[in-house]
Formats: sequence, C-alpha cells, structure tokens
Amino acid sequence: MLLFAENVSKYFGERTLFSGVDLRIEDKDAIGLIGTNGVGKTTLFRILSGEDTDYKGIVSRARGLKIGYTSQHVAKSDTVTAYEHTLSVFADLIEIENKIDELARMMEYDHSNETINRFNVLSERFEREGGLTFRSRARSALLGLGFSDDELSKPLSALSGGQKSKISLARLLVSGADLLFLDEPTNHLDVKSATWLEEYLLSFQGAYVVISHDRYFLDKVTNKTVEIEHGTVKIYTGGYTVYQQKKREELENEKKHYAETVKEIKRIEGIIEQQRQWSQERNYITIAHKQKSIDRLENGLVRPEEEERGVTFRFPVKYSGAQEVLTVRGLSCAFGSNVLFSDAALTLMKGDRAFLLGANGCGKTSLFKTLIGEYSNEGYIRFGAGITVGYFDQIQDGLHFDKDVLHELWDEYPNMSETEARTYLGGFLFKGQDVFKSVADLSGGERARLAILKIMLSGANLLLLDEPTNHLDIKSKEALETALESYEGTLLMISHDRYFINKLSTKVYEINRRGITGFNGNYNDYLEKRVPDEEPKKAEKTPGVGAVSYRERKERESRIKKLKGKISRDEAAVDAVSARIEELRSRLLLDDVMADYLKISQINTELEKAEAELESKMSEWENDTLELSEMQSE
Repeated sequence: MLLFAENVSKYFGERTLFSGVDLRIEDKDAIGLIGTNGVGKTTLFRILSGEDTDYKGIVSRARGLKIGYTSQHVAKSDTVTAYEHTLSVFADLIEIENKIDELARMMEYDHSNETINRFNVLSERFEREGGLTFRSRARSALLGLGFSDDELSKPLSALSGGQKSKISLARLLVSGADLLFLDEPTNHLDVKSATWLEEYLLSFQGAYVVISHDRYFLDKVTNKTVEIEHGTVKIYTGGYTVYQQKKREELENEKKHYAETVKEIKRIEGIIEQQRQWSQERNYITIAHKQKSIDRLENGLVRPEEEERGVTFRFPVKYSGAQEVLTVRGLSCAFGSNVLFSDAALTLMKGDRAFLLGANGCGKTSLFKTLIGEYSNEGYIRFGAGITVGYFDQIQDGLHFDKDVLHELWDEYPNMSETEARTYLGGFLFKGQDVFKSVADLSGGERARLAILKIMLSGANLLLLDEPTNHLDIKSKEALETALESYEGTLLMISHDRYFINKLSTKVYEINRRGITGFNGNYNDYLEKRVPDEEPKKAEKTPGVGAVSYRERKERESRIKKLKGKISRDEAAVDAVSARIEELRSRLLLDDVMADYLKISQINTELEKAEAELESKMSEWENDTLELSEMQSE
C-alpha cells in the first residue's frame, strides 16, 4: 500500500468541507477524483500529498514514497527556457553529471585508484538513475504535450499561462515520482496531446490520482472512481462510465427500497388503526408490537435524492431555413506569411451536429470568425436562405456584469414570464437563489452556461459554439448535452471534449494547413476512419503484397480496438451483476425477509439467475481477454 487515509475531515470555520474520508491507494492504482466545483477535490489532493497539514484524521504514506504534485513545480524565474525549466527537475542528476565531468578532467593527470573509483561509482549511479536518458525524456514529454522545437528554447516570460501549465505537467511526469496527483491535466491540451498523455499514463509504472472533468480521459486512464458529494466520499470500481452506471443503479435501488419501506409502514399503520378500533387488551399488545416494527423500519430511512434531470424543454428555432445550411469552398486564412489553412471546404445540412477538430493554433476559431464576417477571406461562403446564426465565443463579452442572472436573461427576452425564465435557468443549473447572483460574481463556467442559454433562446437556426464545455464541471456538461440534444437547429462546434463529441456528433471535420476533411459519425467513428497522411501514401507506392499487408494491419488494429471496447463493456456488465448479487444477499438478511418464506424463495430464485448470468458474463470476458492477448502477442 502506498498511502492510506482514515477518517479525514476538513473544516473552514464552522463549514465542513468533507468528513470521515477513508481511502486506500495501492501500487498501480489509477484513480479518478470527481465531484462538482467547490466540493473540496483540490483540498483533498493537498492533504493526501502532504501540502496541507491542517486537517483532522490520519494520512499515512509508505516509507520512501516519492509524491509528485503540480504545485511543487512552479518556476522561480521567467528568464529560463521551457526546456531548461523542465530539466531542472533533474537537478541531482545534473550535479552528478558535473562531478563526473570534473573527475574525467582530473583523471588526465590524476591516476590514483581513489579518483578512478569515485569516477566509476558516480558513473554507475548516474546510469542507474536514468542519467543517460533524462534529457530525451524531458524533451519527449514537452513535445508530446504540444510544444514545437522552437518553443522549447523560448523563455517562460514569452509563453502563455496554458503553456506554463503544460511545462509543470511535463516536469511532474518525468520527476520519477511513485505517486502522481494530477489536477485537471488535460486543460490546455488539444486532442493529440491528450491522447499522448493517456498513452503515457497507461504505461506509467506507479500510481496516480487525477482530478478531471474530461470524461473520455477518465474512462481511458482510470480503474477506480472516487466521488466527493455532500461532504462524504464514495469509491467505485471502474472508470467514469462504469461509475455513472453504478450510481444510477444505486439510486434506483435506494428509491425502490424507500418505496417498499414506506409501503410497508403504511400497511402496518393500517393494521394498528384497525386494532385501535377493536379496543381489546390483546389489541393494544399487537399495536405496541407493530409500532416497534414501524420504528425499526423508520430508523435511518432517508428519502433518496432526485437525479439532476437537466433540461426537459424544447429549444425551437424561429425559421426552418434551407436544407443546405452552409456551404464553404476554397476558403483560406493567413496572417502575414503564417497560413493557418487553405482550400477549406465543408457542407452543413439541416439538423447536422458537426464538430471541428484540429491542433491548437490550426485556425478553428479563425474559421468561425471568418464565417461570421469578423475576418476577411479568400474563398466562397454561402448560408442557405433563412439561416440565422448564433455565435458563442470563449470571451462571453455579450454579458452585462451590472445585472443579476435572472435579469440578464429576462431583459433579453421580456415576453417570457418569470416562471419560464427560472425554468430555463434551472435547466442550466441556476437553481433557487442562484438566479439572483450578480453576473460579475459568476465563475467562468457559470458565465458560459448563461451565455449559451441566451444564444439558444434566440431562435437562431445555426449555432456556432467555440469550446462550449470549457470551465464546465461534469454536471454542467451533462446539462448542456441534454439542452443541445433538444435544440431543433443545426450545430457547428469546436471542442476538445471527446466524450461530449461522442454524445452529440453526427459529423466530424478535421482542419489543418491543407484544408478540411469530413467524417460521418462521432469521435470514435472518426478515429476508426481517419488514416494518417503518410500511411496511405506508403500503401499507394507498394501495391500488391504491400497493400494487402497494410490492409490486414489496419483490419487487425480495428479488431483490437473493438475488442478493447468489448472488454470494457464486459467488465461493466460483470460489475453490475456482482452488485445485483450483493444487493440480493443483503436483502436475505433483512428481518422482514427472514421471517417470510415466500420472500426468501423469490429472492433465492433471483439470486440463482444472477449467479448464472455472472458466470456467463465472466466466461465472455475471459474469451475476449484471451483473444485480445493472442492478437497483441502476434
């Protein structure tokens, strides 16, 4: 065990942030820490990593455990380059290297055994601790996280805040820590860099805990989910999607148990009322006994919380508009000699939910600004008849900071009743007194939700949304997804959120310097269909045997990818059936069940079916795992 926390609590004055937290971190654990903004995820990180010592409870760490946490890697000087600052995490190795160089110079005139032995000992230690590869590892991490060769030599003062965050992440990854604490690591990463980080973590030999609102990333790199909710912590086996399924089942079981218990209480109350009418001594003995049964059932009975349902209303458009919503041909964008893209072409049809993907800086936002006329262009842009455009950018400069949330919406749409306005705001998670918050006091995510709601209510039949999920926590993203699913117009969106893309997309466009390539389907379909430029060229140059080899390799890769997805679904099914079996076994121990032969018989029948299903699911998982292992070893 690397670390365990027992009964950990954190207070701010009289406010309890969380209490009674028990957590074990084992070697190879890959834990996702989730919860809405403000529940204490980063605070728990700081406690577990040793950064925060002001808490109640016990945190014990394995002897010699090396912990890596992002805040430990803040630059002290803005004059060092990105590469130099990343290398400084290897200060001990650099010092050993300097001593080895010094001894090598001494050995030109000093041939004593002592000098030679010191040289050999330090050389062996240098090699053992990774001295031969630390520079290449640092450079590889920076390039993997999206830096260009030119940017590696730039001073920190010339880099953006996002780039500095990526440098801190690179230093953390190569620090040699046994346990990593990663706080929103995919922020500021494009899809290519996020994919690199996923592959890095999947091959990481230690353990890590990651805070993230990136659900695709959590599914990819975590095998355990820890949720902070209402000041307590719950632990689930599996990534985000498995957690979500278990959470729903847990809530349904709680609702079912609550309903059955309330029904039983009412039944017993009916018996008591009947016994009171008879007014015999033996009836009062029965009443007392039945009341004890009610007291036992009511003890600890808590009404389950309702799920956040999000938006349950329509977002109609004012005008239907043409079937062909947008046509772009031969479009180019350049700033001086810097060409972002050229000869770009795309077509949007009515009802499309399209996403525009590409590396950071490739011109996605510039394309949007070109479409709405903010940037001049060379090429052909045509909107269909009756098409009206609503545009959301990341700046949100259309909000009025002197208003509260309710009047920000209400003043824009004065014909709307207060009930209607508050209903729409509630769908975007502005509930109760939240509607009276000043816009100036809102977080970045809250402002984004408000701005998107205003645009969706405008009646525009084409929405251009630039990174709409930035700054949103998971619940906010899910509310936005529900809202966009009910939108009746056409969508073109820029996003790095692959889970969000998978949920909504009907079409994906990839943009680069040479133009735009379109793919039907969602993000997973795009990954399957997309072929890197250099691979088809090789296939074209080597027809016959080479082409067959390439085709077979792609088919094999596709089969492996599908098998991995199938295995994930198998594991989720096994977990679900296992949870069902545990729930049935627990029910057998209830007093009212143990005294009822019919209930015992019914539950045992269900239990036998569930155990048979578990055996079948396990067999299916074993077969799929074996096939994957055989294919990967070929």
